[in-house]
Amino acid sequence: MAAQLERFWQLSAEKILMIEKEYDKAKGAPVFTVKGKYTTRGWTEWTQGFQYGSAILQFDACGDEQFLEIGRRNTVQKMAPHVSHIGVHDHGFNNLSTYGNLLRLMQEGKIAENEWEKEFYRLAIKISGSVQAARWTPIANDGGYIYSFNGPHSLFVDTIRSCRILMAAHKLGHTFQAENDKVISLLGRACKHIEATARYAIYYGEGRDSYDVWGRTAHEAIFNTNDGNFRCPNAQQGFSGFTTWTRGLAWAMAGFAEELECLATLSDEELQPFGGREHLEKILLKGAKATCDFYIENTPVDGIPYWDTGAPNLHKLGDYLNKTSDPYNEHEPIDSSAAAIGAQGLLRLGCYLKSERYFQAGLSVLFTLTQAPYLSEDPQHQGLLLHTIYHRPNGWDYIPEGSKIPNGESCMWGDYHLREAALLVHKMAKGEPYYTFFNGF
Repeated sequence: MAAQLERFWQLSAEKILMIEKEYDKAKGAPVFTVKGKYTTRGWTEWTQGFQYGSAILQFDACGDEQFLEIGRRNTVQKMAPHVSHIGVHDHGFNNLSTYGNLLRLMQEGKIAENEWEKEFYRLAIKISGSVQAARWTPIANDGGYIYSFNGPHSLFVDTIRSCRILMAAHKLGHTFQAENDKVISLLGRACKHIEATARYAIYYGEGRDSYDVWGRTAHEAIFNTNDGNFRCPNAQQGFSGFTTWTRGLAWAMAGFAEELECLATLSDEELQPFGGREHLEKILLKGAKATCDFYIENTPVDGIPYWDTGAPNLHKLGDYLNKTSDPYNEHEPIDSSAAAIGAQGLLRLGCYLKSERYFQAGLSVLFTLTQAPYLSEDPQHQGLLLHTIYHRPNGWDYIPEGSKIPNGESCMWGDYHLREAALLVHKMAKGEPYYTFFNGF
């Protein structure tokens, strides 16, 4: 893939510079493209970190200082509101993509050592972890979770990856203080959220309901906040609570795998109050294997999934799982952003288990995404990864003239996560330090 990745980073650089030059920053964070131009649309400012984080990843891959300048300057000038944002569950996305990557690069010696700058990044991560931890709903049996922007009753599967900000803040030695100076472990809240996600958002074929299949995920788990009991699965962006929205599945794949890697760096003493290493590793490993297996079994042969495995018109595509994905079909859209996120989960689980099956699956997905028709080669298109979906039920995605479904557009999280997966493989190929969100923390 060496030549393919070299071409990928060239195109990536062009897209970053085009957005920096052309996008109207007064409109807010860019979210997805319409006719090839980034626009803003959605419920929260959850994509800003992916915009500036992309420039930081570009510098990491290629060493071009102009991208470090774009990423660092905008992090300092624009990201502070995201550190203190009490209204979202996206801290691990926004702030680890920016402050976290900059701290990692300094720890790895890729940018000059500066103690004040390092402490600035460390403080941002610590505060971000605490703000995220404050979005807390206690549930039955001494459990709990970080609730979504829908409110205290709502556990999103997405947050399994975002809760890594709590683990990063813990590794930096931080604790969360609440009323009456009560000291709350950030690691403890992360572990409880992981357990809640694994138990209520992931299915294992154990007869939980009529649609219980190994590795299926629900986008949202709904709880009764009066007694802390689970009530039902639900979906905001998927087709239903009883089908699998593939981007939610991908968030779980990447989140479980990354947190397994982080768990391995923590001491037995740190983990003992929260069930111990064996207990936590068993939960994470089961969740990671189940979701990665489901992805492999329910995705076309080139590794790019349709937006929901229960989408109502998939049957019209025939034996679609045994063919390559078709972003230009007439019935249901592809979501390549799910593939970009899921690829990293497969690669990391493959590395963790030394499993060729998962690792090769991840490489296959990345191989497909870094060439046509998924890699954006149009010099006028601001996006990098084509055929992504934001919100199919709400009809937010642009449908080109003459088409019956959305296609041909990009999104900021898809572009970022494709760069992140490419960087992981890029570093492994060059013998550089294995890329994790907590390198050197």
